[in-house]
Amino acid sequence: MSWKVALTDVTLGEEEAQAAADVVRSGWLSQGEGVARFETEFAAFTGAAHAVAVTNCTIGLELAYEAAGVRPGDEVIVPALTFVATANAARRLGATAVFADVTSPDDLCVDAADVAAKLSPRTRAVVAVHFAGWAADVTALRGALDAAGRGDVVIVEDCAHAPGATYRDGDDRCGTRSAFGAFSFFSNKNMTTGEGGMVTTGDAGRDRLLRALRAHGMTTTTWDRHRGHAFSYDVARVATNGRLDEVRAAIGRVQLRKLPDANRRRGEARGHYLTALAGVPGVDVPFSKGAYGVGAQHLLVVLLPEGTDREGVMGAMRADGVQTSVHYPPTHRFTAYSEPRVELPVTDAITARLLTLPLAPTTTAATVDVVVGALRRALGV
Repeated sequence: MSWKVALTDVTLGEEEAQAAADVVRSGWLSQGEGVARFETEFAAFTGAAHAVAVTNCTIGLELAYEAAGVRPGDEVIVPALTFVATANAARRLGATAVFADVTSPDDLCVDAADVAAKLSPRTRAVVAVHFAGWAADVTALRGALDAAGRGDVVIVEDCAHAPGATYRDGDDRCGTRSAFGAFSFFSNKNMTTGEGGMVTTGDAGRDRLLRALRAHGMTTTTWDRHRGHAFSYDVARVATNGRLDEVRAAIGRVQLRKLPDANRRRGEARGHYLTALAGVPGVDVPFSKGAYGVGAQHLLVVLLPEGTDREGVMGAMRADGVQTSVHYPPTHRFTAYSEPRVELPVTDAITARLLTLPLAPTTTAATVDVVVGALRRALGV
């Protein structure tokens, strides 16, 4: 379908094409010097001591959980309001995903108090998802764990939506205050390599472990051997292949340079939305009633009036040429996670009201007027 306003807009141009072409002409496509440069530049951008490039954020989460010590039989506490990968990565390691509620209809990030209530002797890690590009309250989460006497529980930040976002109580960028931060460069993210991701950490030992886990547990890399820096290798542990390639790294380096301006323009578009939506009865915009730091503005999520036929609204907006989506169907209601049944009062109350409106660096005030006009007609207001 040809959309009048698409949900997002992938902003790739000649710089990315040239960077990719240069890699192809170089004759070396697998992980090498370009990946290392991308890692260095991403670490500098976030303020992390180390950054490890991976094939995608899902693998990044899985490697982070494993490096955090998650083993079969352990528990990882995750919000249910997130993409299923957050929970799947734990399941893939043989752990149990324990679902926690979100804080409120305005704060769609994990509730630290509910996390504390879900702790058990088997809890190994907790995941703070920076939802829609807004920072979860990592300080409150750490405080809740410490108050419960569980300083041993590792916090992993799911930063898939939040490259460039800052924490609620300071200027540090997300992905730097916990053991690990996992980022996504999927095609609809703020910066993209098509597929791809990055894991940040502040600990040199964890950095070395992540690098081994992403490369079959080998003690030297193919790039090392190509350059004559090594002639063989040992395999010190059983691991997987989570390496990023040079083409994606080259595209990622260009996208990273563009990210601050792209996030700024996303923020301007959100401002237009807040103005336009203020006059739409019953529609609420999360993350607008408190202090949430500087957001990366990945998604423009709204809550429709209670009792609204969301599918009807989405169908009417589609007929108007405006694409919408839902972020997310809650993980604890998927068949694979439906037993045992879990009740999450806030998540369950808002799930049917969630609607994602178009947002991209190219979104203008005129675009917002088109979208909000279609939403008004769909709601009959």
